[in-house]
Amino acid sequence: MTDIQELLLSRIRDVPDYPKPGVVFKDITPLLADPAAFTALTEALAELSLRNGATRIVGLEARGFILAAPVAVRAGLGFIPVRKAGKLPGATLRQAYELEYGTAEIEVHAEDLTPEDRVMVIDDVLATGGTAAASLELIRRAGAQVAGVAVLMELGFLDGRAKLTPELGGAPLDALLTV
Repeated sequence: MTDIQELLLSRIRDVPDYPKPGVVFKDITPLLADPAAFTALTEALAELSLRNGATRIVGLEARGFILAAPVAVRAGLGFIPVRKAGKLPGATLRQAYELEYGTAEIEVHAEDLTPEDRVMVIDDVLATGGTAAASLELIRRAGAQVAGVAVLMELGFLDGRAKLTPELGGAPLDALLTV
């Protein structure tokens, strides 16, 4: 394990039985509260974004916003929020996706992405891959290209990588931590 991985992992708190019994929630608020850890995370994600030729950063609601906005600033790139349906004003593109308990929808402003854009998707966790896959579909429907997906942590036991990999079209999927 690298020094940055050790630092990041040491700042993630396990919360047993949240949001329901049997689930161990990975709380990143201690990481966000630690300026050294948050800076290291931001720099690592910005480096991945630039290495993959991104011109825009997409953050997935809600914790993905917290990570993606400073990554965009650090990399000198624009930030585009992908939100839950009904939260953005104006013309949007909407994409539905499957959850383990039903369906959900996300949106992006239709005019925020162009065919010249290479978009890096940033989120806190890769779980089942549904939200990330839906965001890739939105990016492509807007005419932009996918530069990759980068997450703080991947929950390996949920096998989201297997679901997401075919949707990436050869773009990279990077997880700083796998738990």
